[in-house]
Amino acid sequence: MTVRLLYFASFREHAGRSEEARSLPDGATVSDLWRILGAEVPHFAAFGVVPPAAVNLEYAPPDRALREGDEVTFLPPVAGG
Repeated sequence: MTVRLLYFASFREHAGRSEEARSLPDGATVSDLWRILGAEVPHFAAFGVVPPAAVNLEYAPPDRALREGDEVTFLPPVAGG
């Protein structure tokens, strides 16, 4: 299956792109996708847990199964005051 992956803020900077189409095995979950990305981008691997994610503009738990054509975004940490 293919999903559309969007990158924002620090995740975009470390990935070096703002979006991509990503092929995944059928049955892959949000956490599976994060694990794949962590193997490619050291900054992502540094996270102890899967960051908050949205699938098709709705918050999604790490165990959510992905489907063909889903749009996935991981929400980078932000600082403010």
